[in-house]
Amino acid sequence: MSDATLTASAEHTTLRFDWIETLKHVVLILGAVIVLLPFYVMVSYSFKSQAEIEGRLPTGFFGAQELMLDHRCAVRAAPDRDDIAAAAQRFPGASEREIATALTQEAEAGCMERPVIYNYTTAFTEAPLLRYLLNGVIVTVSIFLIQVLVALPCAYALAKLRFWGREAVFGLVLFCLLIPVHAIALPLYVGLSKLGLTNSYSALVIPWTISVFGIFLMRQFFMTVPDDLIDAARMDGMSEYAIVWQVMLPTAVPALLAFGIFSVVAHWNDYFWPRIVITGDRSLFTPPLGIREFRADLDGSLYGPMMATACVIVTPLIVAFLVAQRRFIEGITLSGMK
Repeated sequence: MSDATLTASAEHTTLRFDWIETLKHVVLILGAVIVLLPFYVMVSYSFKSQAEIEGRLPTGFFGAQELMLDHRCAVRAAPDRDDIAAAAQRFPGASEREIATALTQEAEAGCMERPVIYNYTTAFTEAPLLRYLLNGVIVTVSIFLIQVLVALPCAYALAKLRFWGREAVFGLVLFCLLIPVHAIALPLYVGLSKLGLTNSYSALVIPWTISVFGIFLMRQFFMTVPDDLIDAARMDGMSEYAIVWQVMLPTAVPALLAFGIFSVVAHWNDYFWPRIVITGDRSLFTPPLGIREFRADLDGSLYGPMMATACVIVTPLIVAFLVAQRRFIEGITLSGMK
């Protein structure tokens, strides 16, 4: 085969390889756009007024930021009879209707705000959003800590101990991964209701204290830990529980961070279960339930404050993921999850 033929063949192979790589990148970019589009709309709507959102006016990402009337503020500042009587000296010769109209116009002038300020201010003032965020922290941290206390010894036993029925137990763990939470929601609710635990933190935490996914993930990670390390710890006189918490736990930090992100994201964003068990106590609302405060009131849903609330709720998760991104990838890779 001549040199010219070899060169042409190599150029053809290189060209084909480039097209394949280009197609892969195009698919990945399209997937990223599809994933990021809801976040783009969420952030953009949090900057815009209700008229811009409902009218779909071409005002760009940040909106026109023209002054708008805060109707709730105007209603609260509307003059009553005492205000009209007190303002009679300011408007000599004017009727009560004229004085009321003038006072209303003054009140409305003091309630004009930029849409971005109105949306984020309303998100924190019309609903106890800080309380909801605190509830979310309490619930997610409690669930994660208890899940770790249960998952680590179970995963260690399935990965490093030899006992009769170990494979059957691990098969049961895999089977439990296939059961959706919605399938067991009704029995869980009935049981908690009979125990009088609904409308409490216990109802939000107890059903999720055992995570079969956490057991599976940690077991896969522990399988990569050399047995020599465990044998050395046993020769030093350490008990099995001491090995779990003093030897295996420090080595499992990447996997724990990966599991922590999965657990916190799942329960921070959970709307289904809190909506079922928290029905009467508004102070126990979690962040997703807080979005309902701006849904379908008499004037329609307040999409601007709703999207501002969603931005506030999502921001801690994004920051946490960016901080733990490298360890998260390490945990997924080392645990055998592909």
